[in-house]
Amino acid sequence: MGIAAARQSTEQIHRLLRTDVLTAVLRPGEAMSEARMAVRFGVSRTPVREAFKRLVEEGFLMVVPQVGTFVAPIDLASVHDSQFVRETLECRTVVLAAKHIDDAGKAALEQHVVQQERDLDIGDRAGFFEHDDQFHAELARLAGHPSVWSLIEGVKAQLDRVRCLSLESAAWPGMILRQHREIAEAVITGNEAAAEKAMRAHLRTVFDAIQTIAQSHVDAFAGTAPPLRLD
Repeated sequence: MGIAAARQSTEQIHRLLRTDVLTAVLRPGEAMSEARMAVRFGVSRTPVREAFKRLVEEGFLMVVPQVGTFVAPIDLASVHDSQFVRETLECRTVVLAAKHIDDAGKAALEQHVVQQERDLDIGDRAGFFEHDDQFHAELARLAGHPSVWSLIEGVKAQLDRVRCLSLESAAWPGMILRQHREIAEAVITGNEAAAEKAMRAHLRTVFDAIQTIAQSHVDAFAGTAPPLRLD
């Protein structure tokens, strides 16, 4: 394998494994094997080793000396920081969306909610998660600041791990959908205060999710979360 091909393989393996960690296909604490992944991707162990190294540097894998490599637990401090960024930015953008939304925007927002309803009806968890992000991205676009969502995407990796695990609860997707409907209704009717209140409540459900997940996945989290400040 040439240098260019090896680099491409490393990039692909890194991207796929990172997605598997973020979406909980690979669970916190799960053992990782270079040999097994080399077989999975049909490559030598070299690009797998390089991909593992990058994932360790990013905090998605951890190496235990003389034991092995494992999927890292979710960093609670990072989750809280990500939630703080989202709440700070999205509570502002949702107000602007409610202020400036037009008929086309109303139709687009309603369609996002309808799509998530379909995902829920057919049990498409991956689709539901994807369209959740698209709903929030649409609000940033309606606010006139589409690049805000790009900023959020850059900091929410550990938060996404919590979100994906929370969707395994039978009641959680339905609750998220109800919250999205509430946000959409407030934005569509131009109720800025209600939109901000609904968004803040929606984003803070991650703290309930952490408590729920910790009960069934005792080793899912690492670190100590900072105290939650509500003002």
